[in-house]
Amino acid sequence: MSVDYYELLGVDRAASQDDIKRAYRRLARQLHPDANPGDPAAEERFKQVAIAYEVLSDPDRRARYDRFGPEGGAGVGDPFGFGGGLGDLFDAFFGGNPFSSGGGGRGRGPAGPPRGADLEAVVDLAFEQAVFGVQVPVTVRTAVVCDTCAASGAASGSTPTTCPDCGGAGQIRRVRQSLLGQMVTAGPCPRCGASGQVVRSPCPDCRGEGRRSAERTYTVDVPAGVDHGSTLRLSGRGMAGPRGGPAGDLYVHVRVKPHERFVRNGVDLLDDLHVSITQAALGAELAYETLDGDEELVIPAGTQHGLELRLRGRGVPHLEGRGRGDLIVHVSVDVPTGLSKEEEEVLRRFAELRGDEVGSGDRRPRRRFRSARA
Repeated sequence: MSVDYYELLGVDRAASQDDIKRAYRRLARQLHPDANPGDPAAEERFKQVAIAYEVLSDPDRRARYDRFGPEGGAGVGDPFGFGGGLGDLFDAFFGGNPFSSGGGGRGRGPAGPPRGADLEAVVDLAFEQAVFGVQVPVTVRTAVVCDTCAASGAASGSTPTTCPDCGGAGQIRRVRQSLLGQMVTAGPCPRCGASGQVVRSPCPDCRGEGRRSAERTYTVDVPAGVDHGSTLRLSGRGMAGPRGGPAGDLYVHVRVKPHERFVRNGVDLLDDLHVSITQAALGAELAYETLDGDEELVIPAGTQHGLELRLRGRGVPHLEGRGRGDLIVHVSVDVPTGLSKEEEEVLRRFAELRGDEVGSGDRRPRRRFRSARA
């Protein structure tokens, strides 16, 4: 029974070449024998998908297939129907055609020295430093370029040579047989460590590494508004790669000490302000200390407990954008305790003027209240 190649790839008959290629790559990754070990059905469908793509990816063969069906679209001489499309098969699995460089399957060119490792560090900031930003030094133990050999790893008067095992590619490709023919796998060259070069006369100071251990201090620009738990990335400030390889990155984790008064909520700051009942009732103008300095804070007459006063633009700067958050002041009205005789008389006179019923001032309870169910 013949199989519809378009249906097999899951594309419309009017599909573009790009649509066909994307569909093929998606299916090929799903059905590859390495991803489905011991599944003969997946292996058979993988082969059919490959044949369908080989036909439909060629405009002439696709045209013949559209007119005459599989008999008109199939190629001659290749039992699996791959023909010149074998490079696309490897491109789907290995990210490139191993035969395109003409180097006997060694890849496209030298891999080059490997990248250095990333580093991590921690900085502790005061609350104000996190809000307004600061420059802080960070010292790390790292790998730096060897000055003696200028990162080559070779002793004076000698130079690294091309690795004879991988031919400078840094990778060793191995060919194995499968139902689809020859399959190629690639891995780092064990002799040169994927650098593509070997050092026959190592530098005495770095022992052929091209780098040495040292302490380095970097200045970290902490942006205004950074929060506790944030991580800053310093590109290229990690360990130097062996034998001239690119350096890794330095990741700086930020820890912010809490403030004695303010609590951060996003870009806003929160604070509790305690006022007396006279200040709440009559109003007041207070010298209030913000992170930017003292400001006059107006307590309106008749302020109730729990009132929020908002100082615009006195919060935390936005990390990505302009402007700052607000400072939100929660007002707490304190009830006085331990009144003097004179203070108690004044309050009783005040209650009398307002017609408020008040107690006698005896702190001992005269009656115990019982539950209604008792």
